[in-house]
Amino acid sequence: MDTNLMKSEQDVVLKSIMSRKSVRQYTDQPVSREQLEILVKAAVSAPSAVNKQPWAFIVIDDRVTLDILAALLPYAKMAAKVSAAIVVCGDLSKAYNGLEDEYWIQDCSAATENLLIAAEAMGLGAVWTAVYPEEDRVEIVRKQLALPELIVPLNLIPIGYPLHGDTPKNKYKPEILHFNRW
Repeated sequence: MDTNLMKSEQDVVLKSIMSRKSVRQYTDQPVSREQLEILVKAAVSAPSAVNKQPWAFIVIDDRVTLDILAALLPYAKMAAKVSAAIVVCGDLSKAYNGLEDEYWIQDCSAATENLLIAAEAMGLGAVWTAVYPEEDRVEIVRKQLALPELIVPLNLIPIGYPLHGDTPKNKYKPEILHFNRW
């Protein structure tokens, strides 16, 4: 493969990762179902413990449901301003050791990060709003989306087109990096 092309692809990937930010304000422009499906395809490209892939995704583009979740979830108020959101769930029937070892949380978190980076790469804005482990939030989402018992909502990701040109935070600090030993 052409090394210039490889470098260019690498630059695009790294730019998307390092440009990712939490977007909380959105335009009225709708996100298409095709775009939402691409985000889920990116999410499921994540690694998982013993390749169990213990995730399930609920794409919400129903205005009433988005408004209800925005009203009931304390940190998801922005869901009232987007045309879509994705709930990333753990499927305990597929999870390595089920709820016992909670590997599903790591697996679904990796899937969520892929989704967030993909949204950035696609020119979309998104923000991770926590559901699990707060039981009250889990029950709100479980009830509103009629989730079966073995499906646990980890988070709700509002998705839309950013209203502002938000800039990412530089979170790197040299003192966090250690080679070989502390």
